[in-house]
Amino acid sequence: MGLDKYFQHKPGGETAFTIEAPNLKFGLGVLSELGEESQSLGITRAALFVDPHVEKIDHFSKAILSLKNAGIDFEIYNGIEIEPTDRSFKEASKFAQNGKFDGYISIGGGSTMDTAKAANLYATYPAELFAYVNAPVGDARQIPGSLMPHIACPTTFGTASETTGIAIFDILDQDMKTGIAHRALRPTLGLIDPEGLTTLPAAVIASNGFDVFSHAIESYTAKPFTHRPAPEKPSQRPLLQGANPYSDMACLEAIKIVGENIEKAVNQNGSLEELEALSLAGMLAGIGFGNAGCHLPHAMSYAVAGLVKNYKPKDWPSDHPMVPHGISVIVNSPAAFRFTSEACPDRHLKAAEALGVDVRNLPTNKAGKVLGDKVIDLMKKTGLPNGLKGVGYNEADIDSLAENTLPTKRLLDISPRAVDSKILKTIFRDAMSYW
Repeated sequence: MGLDKYFQHKPGGETAFTIEAPNLKFGLGVLSELGEESQSLGITRAALFVDPHVEKIDHFSKAILSLKNAGIDFEIYNGIEIEPTDRSFKEASKFAQNGKFDGYISIGGGSTMDTAKAANLYATYPAELFAYVNAPVGDARQIPGSLMPHIACPTTFGTASETTGIAIFDILDQDMKTGIAHRALRPTLGLIDPEGLTTLPAAVIASNGFDVFSHAIESYTAKPFTHRPAPEKPSQRPLLQGANPYSDMACLEAIKIVGENIEKAVNQNGSLEELEALSLAGMLAGIGFGNAGCHLPHAMSYAVAGLVKNYKPKDWPSDHPMVPHGISVIVNSPAAFRFTSEACPDRHLKAAEALGVDVRNLPTNKAGKVLGDKVIDLMKKTGLPNGLKGVGYNEADIDSLAENTLPTKRLLDISPRAVDSKILKTIFRDAMSYW
């Protein structure tokens, strides 16, 4: 049996895909094994990165006890900014450079894990901040070698940063978001303990769930790896390679799990059972997009987050204007999927089917609308903002949003349909409101 017809080979195109499976341990209570896992990696003095809000909960106390019982020396760093910035990455890197650490531990959400990744990188291979940042914003310099061991312990489930070689941050003086993507950044081990999700407010669960959902659909509908030009050398294959058979399996299952659990988890004080399922979905989507990559909704989200005006999300542990990552993604997703569906309608229909839509006898030219409508329905049922207007934008912002999306070349290149400034403006206009 051959590969899915989506992966049809093209003259001069890529013929191989790479499987880089993260090292993960998943299950209730696995955080108590942190100390022993640190020992097994040879960590004796750890830089312990923690969100200041997480630092106050029992879940963190369990981690501290495990480290102490294992005799691991550690120093806590809690200067984490929700949605990290160039400023916070630089400050964390200074801490790491001065600490003489032989390992890193991060306990928190994507902001915490990404900050630890950056600190590990710049302490190990010191350089100006933009040296390793994705082009065209930065120099996209290759990381010279391996980093210090890093154990990532998520207390959310949206970003799946424990599974990826990606670290995202805001550039404050440019009102934009960018990142670093390299396989060396992937944590040495991810300890995924769903018990850490029990203190999350409903709004945070919703944002995380939709981030997972969009990760999975974007990766499943991404440009196929076979449509990327073959590299001159094997070492030049990118970390994010486009849709491939390995990522497909993880992404479809993640979509299904989110569809079955997110509404109950948000609106009915979801039990640990639903949270465990969503945590698993986050891990699976992370495995998928960590190999395939995301495209338009995430590319657009960087502008939505970077240009935020006065929006302050409900129940979020922050007192300054911000658009949480999952929300900044999902407000774009229905409009983006309507656009991309023309390139691979069968995949958009399969994604809708995984969400629970009956797609029998539906024509392929309805794929984008069907998928978009299902996403909108879930957004309404879980209290998400009504498109870009719901987070403070209007038509006068469309030009700026499109301009700040264009530099996210790494993501735009994976879109199954090519975009330019004019097309982006059209999609942003369509994303202004949905109901």
